[in-house]
Amino acid sequence: MNVSFTLLLFLAWAGWVAVCDIRSRRISNALVVAGLVAAFACAVSGHSPFGLSNKQAAIGASVGFVALMPFFAMGVMGAADVKVFAVLGAWCGVSMLFNLWMVASIVSGVHALYLLVASRTRIATLFQRRAPTFALGHRRATPFAACLTVPMIVWLGSQVMTGAMR
Repeated sequence: MNVSFTLLLFLAWAGWVAVCDIRSRRISNALVVAGLVAAFACAVSGHSPFGLSNKQAAIGASVGFVALMPFFAMGVMGAADVKVFAVLGAWCGVSMLFNLWMVASIVSGVHALYLLVASRTRIATLFQRRAPTFALGHRRATPFAACLTVPMIVWLGSQVMTGAMR
């Protein structure tokens, strides 16, 4: 099992994003920029773990950013989630973004349903827009960036274990 350095770099970045999002619901701009720089450095050097060119990485980042920006504008998603999705687009390319977004949406929806049941929140509360419906301490409760990166880490791990990706 020969795993490339660039794949390990991606996994380390994605794992750190998940840890930060789960622990504090904050992802620093430095971490976002580091992921973006690494994604483009890998693409430009021809060592992208997903085989992307620099043009494909740029298109993936642009599509990732534009795709989730309306959710940020509506106030239902944080800016860091949008930026992380853009960086994932730079790493993985456009072709993986829709599936990644679907899986992340399902995972975050299951998480939100769990919180709804566990906190015994009434349905009527969901329609009141004064504050986040689910909060742990003073933080919003669903870490969407982690919901984006963890499934990607799991999928890549399965690809490496089966020998489909090196």
